[in-house]
Amino acid sequence: MALSGMRGLSVFISDIRNCQNKEQERLRVDKELGNIRTRFKNEKGLTPYEKKKYVWKMLYIYMLGYDVDFGHMEAVSLISAPKYPEKQVGYIVTSSLLNENHDFLRLAINTVRNDIVGRNETFQCLALTLVGNIGGRDFAESLAPDVQKLLISSSCRPLVRKKAALCLLRLFRKNPDVVNVDGWSDRMAQLLDERDLGVLTSSMSLFVALVSNNHESYWSCLPKCVKTLERLARNQDIPQEYTYYGIPSPWLQVKTMRALQYFPTIEDPNTRRSLFEVLQRVLMGTDVVKNVNKNNASHAVLFEALALVMHLDAEKEMMSQCVALLGKFIAVREPNIRYLGLENMTRMLMVTDVQDIIKRHQAQIITSLKDPDISIRRRALDLLYGMCDVSNAKDIVEELLQYLATADFAMREELSLKAAILAEKFAPDLSWYVDVILQLIDKAGDFVSDDIWFRVVQFVTNNEDLQPYAALKAREYLDKPAIHETMVKVSAYLLGEYSHLLARRPGCSPKEIFSIIHEKLPTVSTSTIPILLSTYAKILMHSQPPEPELQNQIWAIFSKYESCIDAEIQQRAVEYFALSRKGAALMDILAEMPKFPERQSSLIKKAEDTEADTAEQSAIKFRAQQQSSNALVVTDQSPANGTPPVSQLSLVKIPSMSSEVRSLSAGLFASCKDHNTSEQGVTQANGTLSVVDPQPSSSSPGLLGDLLAIEGPPGVAVQSEHNLVSGSEGASDAEDALALAPVGEQANTVQPIGDIAERFNALCLKDSGVLYEDPYVQIGIKAEWRVHHGRLVLFLGNKNTAPLVSVQALILPPTHLRLELSLVPDTIPPRAQVQCPLEVVNLRPSRDVAVLDFSYRFGTNVVNVKLRLPAVLNKFLQPIPVSAEEFFPQWRSLSGPPLKLQEVVRGVRPMSLMEMASLFNSFRLMVCPGLDPNANNLVASTTFYSESTRAMLCLVRVETDPADRSQLRMTVASGDPTLTFELKEFIKEQLVSIPTALQPPAPVPTPQAQPTTSPAAVSSDPGAMLAGLL
Repeated sequence: MALSGMRGLSVFISDIRNCQNKEQERLRVDKELGNIRTRFKNEKGLTPYEKKKYVWKMLYIYMLGYDVDFGHMEAVSLISAPKYPEKQVGYIVTSSLLNENHDFLRLAINTVRNDIVGRNETFQCLALTLVGNIGGRDFAESLAPDVQKLLISSSCRPLVRKKAALCLLRLFRKNPDVVNVDGWSDRMAQLLDERDLGVLTSSMSLFVALVSNNHESYWSCLPKCVKTLERLARNQDIPQEYTYYGIPSPWLQVKTMRALQYFPTIEDPNTRRSLFEVLQRVLMGTDVVKNVNKNNASHAVLFEALALVMHLDAEKEMMSQCVALLGKFIAVREPNIRYLGLENMTRMLMVTDVQDIIKRHQAQIITSLKDPDISIRRRALDLLYGMCDVSNAKDIVEELLQYLATADFAMREELSLKAAILAEKFAPDLSWYVDVILQLIDKAGDFVSDDIWFRVVQFVTNNEDLQPYAALKAREYLDKPAIHETMVKVSAYLLGEYSHLLARRPGCSPKEIFSIIHEKLPTVSTSTIPILLSTYAKILMHSQPPEPELQNQIWAIFSKYESCIDAEIQQRAVEYFALSRKGAALMDILAEMPKFPERQSSLIKKAEDTEADTAEQSAIKFRAQQQSSNALVVTDQSPANGTPPVSQLSLVKIPSMSSEVRSLSAGLFASCKDHNTSEQGVTQANGTLSVVDPQPSSSSPGLLGDLLAIEGPPGVAVQSEHNLVSGSEGASDAEDALALAPVGEQANTVQPIGDIAERFNALCLKDSGVLYEDPYVQIGIKAEWRVHHGRLVLFLGNKNTAPLVSVQALILPPTHLRLELSLVPDTIPPRAQVQCPLEVVNLRPSRDVAVLDFSYRFGTNVVNVKLRLPAVLNKFLQPIPVSAEEFFPQWRSLSGPPLKLQEVVRGVRPMSLMEMASLFNSFRLMVCPGLDPNANNLVASTTFYSESTRAMLCLVRVETDPADRSQLRMTVASGDPTLTFELKEFIKEQLVSIPTALQPPAPVPTPQAQPTTSPAAVSSDPGAMLAGLL
């Protein structure tokens, strides 16, 4: 852009560059913004030159990072200028300052359309660039036909048609309906015959987007793509400007191959043969050279060709050639090429009949485990895990165990899990499996999950021949001076059950076994002590009649822990002490554990669930597997006769990664220690819930009830039991609620039912209700709160007769909350409901909220929604009554800031004192009547719970003026400065703006609070407001 001749702009830029610090820069920017605002108020006196100069200055200020909240109309008005310099400024500044939802853009649509349909190619390019950068539904609906005409017009220059293709691509991503599939298949075929490579490359980008959405309508374009690849591979009619380091248009080659991967197969034999000839030429003609740029381009084409070969299930000879080529790449010095070679070789494992060929490169792959680059080490580990079978399992597992001693801490957990899974799947004998797992625990105990040693216990328990060997190995590891606590657990368990099988071996008498285990007791944590107490009881049982000395030692330990503060340790000590006095009857009471029922390994299940497909979605066939979860799926249960009633549902437990060995105890926040809890049936008032699969429960019985009824035809709003939200449809305001956000490049076409902000505000007051709903899915919440802990259950309901796929739920937590969400299944069955527990721990006071990032795909609709979770400040408050004798000493002890803060709040919505008291009670602030002698004042008290503050008393005093209900004086006091400030701001937000859409059933209506900023805090002067923001 030419800025010569604008002396004022050049001087301003020089002044900014000469500023010594940020404060000087801000003052200079504020001065300039004030000057521009003053000149724009007298717009009639501005010349086109001056308006252009000031708009350039606004753009420069915006580029520096300052907010520019005025002058937008002046920038838009320049678009309609007849001269190029003014029009250029208008287009550039408008596309930079405004987004697709800005109201001023509607004023420019007609002007932009006139420039597009006009004959001035320069103006056409400016208009297309604006539309392509901003996009938006309004632009798509109004301008898409004109953009399509430009693209297929033979009279337009290639420069304009290139921009038209990319502009139409942006509009299609925003609104796929702008392209008529029936009419565009033939037009797309004509565009793929284009001789100009610039237009062809842009058209191919549009074609990739079209076939990714619906490939069925574009079969006629497939031969055209193959001909394009033939033309590029043979370097026919390729201009020099499109040749990159001797490679004909590598970008077009990559896009064309990617487009072909969206077609399931190629039926025509001639087309298929021509394509494989091109691919063969690419495979044979690619090699590693010294020029980095040429390497990057050639390998981009090569790896896309490999993906296409795998997609088309080529002949074994070509597959072998691909593997040989990749084997050469994983041995080069360039790390990027090694990484891509390992990644693509991992993809090749999914192709049949090539695994034996990949095994030839096993030594080189193992060498990659020692690469300095951790990303290469991860890919090598994935490849070794995928290529392992019975023939090479021993070698690979031994290599992994050796590597474990020197591996990065970031990889050890994944490495341990995969080594354990391989040892279990391909063990030649069970003793070797026990050796491997014990070595694993010994070398990387901190990174070995409980599932691994639980699985060893299951194998040993179910195989009698293995029990003496496992007990002997456990005894040998206990001889080491320092072992990991996990090794103490597994060794104690095995010796407690099977040490009597070693009684005749030297050093294995009951007294010696007890002594060596008891040496480890002072070094273990409280979670391990219950296992050791069980081991002592077992040793006592196996030594009947017991040695008096041994018996007295064990009884002394039981007596010691009978007064332990830990409930489980105390209970075990008391019960074992009582049982040990039964004498010979102890043999029956503490008999050996029975065999575990045969079931799928939780480790293998975990590996299948978390196995990531690193290939492009279009490059490899989808794996038909459903990600499991420790969620609960509610499905329809049909009775033997007749139509099932609406309320009859059944709970189907999906096995989780640890569901075989873990379950929650009855209490909501109890530790997960009892691994044999059986799941109970749950009965609700609105229907019977029966357990289909007796797996261990993943949540307390009080939370397993059906919160949301998933009945009725698709698209009908399902209301909550309290009718919190009306069924009015429509998109929610983006400023009041977190609206639907696009996933990747696909725009949402599904709108929510009801107001998302109202639903969130309702859940801030209540503990159950609907958080989000659209025609396909309903998300409900049921919560329980106890001191600084919370447990939420997310109810994900599929309202349709087809499954919801690609389901993902991520929690974006604020820093003051610790959140743990159970895994969400990848697929929600038709008319089913998934329950996902979410654990919440409040670390410190804050008003920030957590966000649920939820996405799914239904048919061609991909929906992504970000929702605020109602884990807000008031959920961690506990109302507490305070008498005058307790209140005034506490109030006086908190003398002033920062423990006691006072503020005059203006802009309060007028309400009676009773309404304000009801509002405070709804947010768990207990109003204490009679404490303040002034009848127009309120005094409230509550207790706030968090890990940092524990139980902290909070006191609030509100002084109102009956003559002016729009303002009040509020004083908040507590023993923590941060808590005082956050609670004051929280209460102020509720008082300033109070939604009235929701009225809880009470004699006095309780207005619902919604956080906003006080109007009194915002100046009416835009300059002062901008200065405040900066």
